[in-house]
Amino acid sequence: MSMGITGPDLDRTEIFPEGAIDGLGAFAKGMKLARDVQVGRSAFLEKHGLASELAFKRQEMAAGRLMFHAQIGYRSLQASKRAWADIHDRLDARGWAPDRYGICLDWSMGYARRDRSRRRKGTGLILNKPEDFIALTAMAPVAPHFGDFVLGMPAAVENTSAALLAGSTTIGNLSQYFTFRLPDWQDDVGTTLATVEALGLLKGQPTEILVHSNLDDGYAAWVEDMGTALGCAMIERWIVEDLMGLPLGQCFGHTFTDPVKRLAFKMALARANPTPGTMLYGNTTLYRANAAENYGALSSYIMVDMIGQLTAPSGHAVTPIPVTEAQRIPDVDEIVNAHMAARRLAERLPLTMPLINDAEAAALVEPLEARARSFMARVLSAFSDAGINMEDPAELLLAMRRIGPGRLEAWYADPSEEAPRIASAFVDEIEELADEELAGVAENDRHILRQTAPVVVVGATDVHFYGKRLIETMLRRIDVEPIDGGVSVEPARLADACALAGAQAVCISTYNGVALSFVQTLKGELARRKLAIPIYVGGRLNEVLEDTGSDLPSDVAQELRQLGVTPCSTVRDFLTDLAQRSRRASASS
Repeated sequence: MSMGITGPDLDRTEIFPEGAIDGLGAFAKGMKLARDVQVGRSAFLEKHGLASELAFKRQEMAAGRLMFHAQIGYRSLQASKRAWADIHDRLDARGWAPDRYGICLDWSMGYARRDRSRRRKGTGLILNKPEDFIALTAMAPVAPHFGDFVLGMPAAVENTSAALLAGSTTIGNLSQYFTFRLPDWQDDVGTTLATVEALGLLKGQPTEILVHSNLDDGYAAWVEDMGTALGCAMIERWIVEDLMGLPLGQCFGHTFTDPVKRLAFKMALARANPTPGTMLYGNTTLYRANAAENYGALSSYIMVDMIGQLTAPSGHAVTPIPVTEAQRIPDVDEIVNAHMAARRLAERLPLTMPLINDAEAAALVEPLEARARSFMARVLSAFSDAGINMEDPAELLLAMRRIGPGRLEAWYADPSEEAPRIASAFVDEIEELADEELAGVAENDRHILRQTAPVVVVGATDVHFYGKRLIETMLRRIDVEPIDGGVSVEPARLADACALAGAQAVCISTYNGVALSFVQTLKGELARRKLAIPIYVGGRLNEVLEDTGSDLPSDVAQELRQLGVTPCSTVRDFLTDLAQRSRRASASS
């Protein structure tokens, strides 16, 4: 690739060394499949007498009513079925029944059914056949939203088919396609074609199916300019709506902490994509270890989301995230309690509305749109100049995925001062949290780390890289330059990075329920490379352990300690222990 006036001159053969990608053929194949696989009825659609959740959203928007979203999905189908009914019934008794459920499928559901049994698993729900999908969604009249590990995965067609048969008319999560990588899976062409075929299946349905995309699981969590995030959302909409003729409902939330920027992005997104959104996800990065304190965080973000929907409805359901989300998979009581708190707040909110002035948020909308439009135009122009087929959704999707968010932003974000950069909210939040965490690290510990500058490789087991970035930020604050071990990294690749860097420690951020098995494999890979270095691991330290006979995830911190690994509840724990090791190593040398 050579450097052009507005960024690199892309070389099509470098992006697609395998040649042309026939996305149009895959889309047509999906349309044909729709003759045999069509959306079934659901208790939700029957209750409201509507053909789709999109029709329901338009109805509620016109009435000015708030909609509410809850997340469920325990490993056990029976536990998930009970939760589906129980959450609805307990809240409905107060007149507060949720409108929709997001179903937390396990990430191993992304593999084809025939291949799934021999793959590693997380802690989420595994539905083995279409009848399981149907049995789940029949438990109460709540809209079923299959949000994760359906679209964007190798098993996109079979999971989309099962979701449709279960009466789901909102299916995602398209944004995962761009950034999520299944362990031990390299076939991105096959994944792309499966995704486009599944989208063809949705397009061929007799009613409108809303394609869901959580921007936080795609580019919004990776780029540092809110204008770039909005520009990526606009490109995604152009591919899905303009090229494929499907409605795209976009979601965001957990990386938008600043209330002004959160509301501004909602306003700008509604203008860029008038299709009703799916939900506004909870701002879970605000949550800390104390559950009582987290109710304050819950109120702070959900009030902003409710205000946004009352002043200018965009169709997004608001999501009260249980205050224990950062520590474990919440139980039914915790989900119900979060919704009750949010519903009581919603009752009081109309009395507060006369005090609300959203002028500061509104002032950011036009600058955001200007940067987004410029980014979109520059990206699509570069794609066209490279000879990418601008009518083929698969080529466009795969080009976005292979180039990746970092390079797209570096190459095509508008450099002019006329449209100044608006920092993504999570960038500011990580900086603030790094200050807070470092204040808890003793000065002499920071001093020894500056002196010894240990070589530390930092990696993440999944796409949630917030913890990884926080670790890297704190290390840089004390003049220790971290080595990037990768995101969604395999143990062997992480061990290779350690060997190449001459690592003195490796630090892992994990969220996807593989803490113990990942570390067990990593220890073996390090041993094969004759590396005996300390391993630190933080995040959600849980896993479903087969020898317990339970489908519930277990805390595996003790098992990690028995392996000689150091589990860390905070980043300051990691730095304090690393300093002690560095002090001992310095004294013995």
